[in-house]
Amino acid sequence: MMMTLSPLTQKKIKRFKEIKPGYWSFIVLSILLVLSLFAEFFINSKALMVRYNGELFFPVVSDVRLGTEFGQGYQSEANYRELQAQFEKEDNSNFVIMPLVPWNPYEQDFIEGEFPPYAPSIESKHYLGTDVIGRDVLARLFYGFRIAMMYALTTMTICFAIGTVIGCAMGFFGGKFDLISQRFIEVWSMIPFLYVIMILVSITKPTFTLFVAINVIFGWMGITWYMRTMTYKESAREYVMAARALGASTSRILLKHILPNTMVMVITLAPFTIVANITALTALDYLGLGLAPPTPSWGELLQQGKSNLDSPWIVTSVVTATVLVLTMVTFIGDAVRAAFDPKKFTRYV
Repeated sequence: MMMTLSPLTQKKIKRFKEIKPGYWSFIVLSILLVLSLFAEFFINSKALMVRYNGELFFPVVSDVRLGTEFGQGYQSEANYRELQAQFEKEDNSNFVIMPLVPWNPYEQDFIEGEFPPYAPSIESKHYLGTDVIGRDVLARLFYGFRIAMMYALTTMTICFAIGTVIGCAMGFFGGKFDLISQRFIEVWSMIPFLYVIMILVSITKPTFTLFVAINVIFGWMGITWYMRTMTYKESAREYVMAARALGASTSRILLKHILPNTMVMVITLAPFTIVANITALTALDYLGLGLAPPTPSWGELLQQGKSNLDSPWIVTSVVTATVLVLTMVTFIGDAVRAAFDPKKFTRYV
């Protein structure tokens, strides 16, 4: 069954499409996010396809292939760039198809007689150059984008889910539950987030899951206050009183009546929360308190760029990428806020 949208929702979506900067930013960012989920097919040191002695291999989606399987004479993983050059020289039916960028974000490349970082080069296919230890900047930027977006979206989803549930309960039930919850949130919000990060990073290995958990623990309180206020206002509306008079259960009133009318706050705040989460992770990585090396990270690249200003391609690449992504998300947020403004479409009679 196809999901049908209410006329009001259709008006809001139409209004969103009319705001061109936000709409096209949403399209571009969505495409980049989808591409990042399949980054291994575009940026990788593993071949997409190898034809060797009449057989076809797909290393990018298979287990590790040893060099001996392709006549390279060593037991470690095959070097597909060398294999491609070898097959081209032999001029036979064997061939290798490599991704557009034949480097992975962890692989180091060294040029004899020179020291990294290396400047951008089409010949070596380091299109944005390398970092200070010879890793491809474009690969680390793209994989870092995927990690940053996954972190931002995962954290936002969990925080909003927790904050929405608790905030709606506080606004709807009120009384002692609301009072106790407020005092708990006020006390909990006083715990310094940065100190907690520093302590945990010093005693355990920083991982993606750990940072999501920490951000969720301290990040759910912001949306809670908004949802509490919205729910408190909506619960006093005539339609809620009518639903109660007709015998509707508490869960039906909350899920079918109040929640749909308060979700505009969640939708409006979502893009700005994504910006805040990306900025937070980048800042922590920049300070050395973020994800453990060698995880691709915009903050770590920014730190390298700041320390190596004589290699401007590093700082230029990461700053440009960060500004563009955050600008697009901000455009989306502004468009969503304008399109879903309840004062524009909603009327209480």
